[in-house]
Amino acid sequence: MKVYAGFDAVTKRRHYLRETVPAGPNAEREAEVVLTRLLNEVNERRTPRTSAPVKQLLKRYLDQHFEGEPSTRQQYRDYVRKHIAPFIGDEPVGRIDADILDSLYAELRRCREHCTNKRRIDHRTSRKHECDERCRPHQCKPLGATAIRQIHYLLSGAYKRAVRWGWVSKNPTIDVDPPASPPADPSPPSADESARILTEAWQDEDWGSLLWLAMTTGARRGELCALRWADFEPDAAVVTLKRAISWDPEGRVWYEKDTKTHQQRRVALDSVTVEVLTEHRERCEKRAVAIGLSLKREAFMFSQAPDGAEFQKPSSVTQRYERMVKRLGINTTLHRLRHYSATELISSGVDVRTVAGRLGHGSGGQTTLRVYTAWVSEADQRASTALADRVPERPKPLTSAERIRANPRNPYEKLAVDVYDQVERGELSAGDELPSMKRLAGDYGISVGTVQRAVQLLQEWGTVEVSRGRRAQVAANHAATVRTTPAAGESLVAGEAEQVSPKPVEAPSGPELLEFEIRRHGESVREFSAEADPADAGHLRTLLATAVRRDGRDLGEILDYEMDVRRPGGPVLRTFVSMTA
Repeated sequence: MKVYAGFDAVTKRRHYLRETVPAGPNAEREAEVVLTRLLNEVNERRTPRTSAPVKQLLKRYLDQHFEGEPSTRQQYRDYVRKHIAPFIGDEPVGRIDADILDSLYAELRRCREHCTNKRRIDHRTSRKHECDERCRPHQCKPLGATAIRQIHYLLSGAYKRAVRWGWVSKNPTIDVDPPASPPADPSPPSADESARILTEAWQDEDWGSLLWLAMTTGARRGELCALRWADFEPDAAVVTLKRAISWDPEGRVWYEKDTKTHQQRRVALDSVTVEVLTEHRERCEKRAVAIGLSLKREAFMFSQAPDGAEFQKPSSVTQRYERMVKRLGINTTLHRLRHYSATELISSGVDVRTVAGRLGHGSGGQTTLRVYTAWVSEADQRASTALADRVPERPKPLTSAERIRANPRNPYEKLAVDVYDQVERGELSAGDELPSMKRLAGDYGISVGTVQRAVQLLQEWGTVEVSRGRRAQVAANHAATVRTTPAAGESLVAGEAEQVSPKPVEAPSGPELLEFEIRRHGESVREFSAEADPADAGHLRTLLATAVRRDGRDLGEILDYEMDVRRPGGPVLRTFVSMTA
């Protein structure tokens, strides 16, 4: 079913109410019911309960029923004038529904200037002028998500009143979701930047005292400007924040009011801050006495008047701060000193509720964590250190040999550890030959290749010596401390083992340029240089096999060859012999 419902108030396109009736024996009758309901909805839109337009509703709400600061009221009036009235300001209150509000928000997200001419020029001034490079083609910029959310809250509050007054039967903003709140991005000045700011500010001691108090208390600029000497208790080391200076855009004056949360709070001061304020008071008293005046308890703490009778304007404080940080080349704002205070307190281990109380947040700490606290590398490092102190002690890393001896996993490892333990217990002495490989294979129920890997492992540990034509025997120089480098046998496939002479080898440092001499039956047949790791048995066997082929021999004759390995011009590091064809 499709029923024409007029033009969309925002896009000016035709607007229809649609609903689908599923097929079935009663479809025609159900379609009639749906049609009647849709027509009634259209009729209600065309003949709402009141003919009052939206802009009248918003004006009455802001003038008579809005509970907020004058500056906020003025901001909402600007929203009405710039973004609401041009689209739906003249529409009857009862004709606004969720569809129209979604269209409004979509248009605001498209362009904050609500442009319709893509070729328009954004002129640098509305006065008559000659265009230059400052007059540029228009580029659409969306209205910020925060501004659209505030427009939504304004319409929501106004329509709640309209329902109460009987102007409409339903609040249409209930069915509309405003844009998501943008993520908070607190960026307080770093410790180095803060030090530079204070150093520069302290050229004027009064100005330095104000910024010092802003950093240590996290007070808002209006609260700082409203401080009086009666609010400072040096003996108790406390300052009471119970007023603020605010701007009234309607009367165009600065005035004194209560704090943003309408609550006063006492903020504890450290000894340095107490000393700073005490010295600041002494300077103020000297200036007042110099011209025959006295500094009263109700005098403002930061004032341009000698007797402290007038408060500083928050806008002047902000402008002076911005000029100062611009000279220093620091990208920051006065409000970020609140971020700095919150971040430093949280990173120092102060609980969130205490920090929220000092800053004047009424959300129990949620706003403090979400908006005002930045991640601090130093605090994160302390957290990691604290956690490291509570976890179990780090286990000492084991070498490959120590791991195998402590927990042998494979059959060849278990055989090697068994033989090693026999040597350690004295059951096998230096020079004793091990049983034949076939016998060991039978005794342990493993293959000959596995026995070969065990012998290779024992050779790496320095427990046995292997030479051609003889069975492996216990080494004369066997030591209880085994090598800490990975066993060469671990790099071989099952069924293979290589024999390396027990000559001392320097700790390997990876592949390097080496010299090789190939001998067959003791006679030298080839010399060459190549880059290799002297501890990598697998790579050495590949080089030996290549040399055998280049000698015109079959790889099955590799048992007749041996290879000396040395560094250029140095002694022989090892003699490599393959034990398998």
